[in-house]
Amino acid sequence: MNHNYMSEKSLKQKAVKGVAWTALQRYSTMLIQFVSGIILARLLTPYDYGCIGMLMIFMLLAESFIDGGFGSALIQKKQPTQTDYSTVFFWNLGLSVVLYAVLYLSAPAIARFYGIPLLSDVLRVQGIILFIYAFNIVQQNQLRKKLNFKLLSVVTIMTSLIALSVTIIMAYHGYGVWALVAQYILTALIPALVFWFCVRWRPQWVFSWQSFRELFSFGFYMFLTNLLNQFGHQIQGLLIGRFYSASTMGYYSKANSTERLASTSISKIMSQVTYPLYAEMQDNKTALGDMIKKITLTLSYVTFPLMFILLLCAKPLFIFLYSERWADSVPYFQVLCVAGLAYSLQSVNYQSVAAIGKSRTMFVWTFVKRVIGIVLVVAGLLLDGMRGLLVGMVLNTWFSYYINIWLVSKYIGYSWLRQLLDIMPVLLASLVAAAMTYAVGAFCSLSLYMDGLLKLGVFIVLYAAWSVLVRPEAYQYFCVAVKPLIKKIKGKKNKGKKKLL
Repeated sequence: MNHNYMSEKSLKQKAVKGVAWTALQRYSTMLIQFVSGIILARLLTPYDYGCIGMLMIFMLLAESFIDGGFGSALIQKKQPTQTDYSTVFFWNLGLSVVLYAVLYLSAPAIARFYGIPLLSDVLRVQGIILFIYAFNIVQQNQLRKKLNFKLLSVVTIMTSLIALSVTIIMAYHGYGVWALVAQYILTALIPALVFWFCVRWRPQWVFSWQSFRELFSFGFYMFLTNLLNQFGHQIQGLLIGRFYSASTMGYYSKANSTERLASTSISKIMSQVTYPLYAEMQDNKTALGDMIKKITLTLSYVTFPLMFILLLCAKPLFIFLYSERWADSVPYFQVLCVAGLAYSLQSVNYQSVAAIGKSRTMFVWTFVKRVIGIVLVVAGLLLDGMRGLLVGMVLNTWFSYYINIWLVSKYIGYSWLRQLLDIMPVLLASLVAAAMTYAVGAFCSLSLYMDGLLKLGVFIVLYAAWSVLVRPEAYQYFCVAVKPLIKKIKGKKNKGKKKLL
């Protein structure tokens, strides 16, 4: 019993450290991306972003093939062997060669599909990333399984800084879309090189079909699920690129990337740490359900008000950050913020079902979600153009969220109705604060930037007052979550003071 207590305590300590390092990585990267977006939006055009956006569906689908679900399978398996790791490594490497050949040969046809000849060369160069991911995926998953987020975080931050510097220099000298291509390649290449030398693991010259089949039995459905998810997430980009101009695609890409930066910034921190923890707790459904509840409420407490603030302040935000050139992105961004409310909670439920080994079930329901999602997006496009397409995306996101919490309800025991009721106070409080803030802004009739600052201040005051006076459960979980991080920061400051004395 004492051993179990010590093991659980050690796991919790690793989790806290993992969250701290992942938070540092995510917010540092987010700050770098934020600065990058501001600078590059002034050096590049919506057309440049649109060209890259048109190709993302092909790149992301190819990357899903490279992982093939084996990364998740290696983490989910409690004691993977050297044979397991080597088998996955060589499989991914061989598959990357095949996929790059497919991309290389199909590049001219894809360029003709969009009517932009430049895309053929861009796709052939950008496709080099496939080899890099295949070379690096085992090392990254070993670090994640061991909860070694310190190295992952440091490398990610340094990579972002180097890639940003090179991209800005290239954009400044007029390389246009090729500056963005260089950024994607460097973002993949630098971690691959660092992890190869820092992680002592090396593949053995062995390939086991038995190991492959064992991992594939779980990973295959994870692969199909990820493939369907990527296609479902990128289908709107494919449609916009085909039926609208590259510039329109660029406006959408900027709106989508800005919204995703906000809606997933915190959930990505949690998901990198929680999936290995979910896998460790897969036999204790009660504890797993309790963890899902705490993470869900903590995420909703922070993300929901953030999305409403961004929706209210969208126009001054975009013009201030990206200039008047990107004003056409604002309506897209505001609609996407509504989808972001649900999207921010997707990974919490999705990963918990994967961690208990229900990969086949996840695939079946992901297939249902994506088919319905594609129908909603295409129907929206046909009925009302771009606006209809975006409304279809919102409906799809909320429908997907419901399916995810229903699966958690069925297989883990945390009721979908209970989960909706748990997040409802935060959603209603954010909605009421947003409505009151909008009314104040409409009454005052200030200039663009002053209006944005006023709305920001009013919303924060209203939401903070609700939190302190009502003290909802989500607020209490949030305080508990940030307390260890605050103590750690204070402890480092006190150590620094003692050294000076």
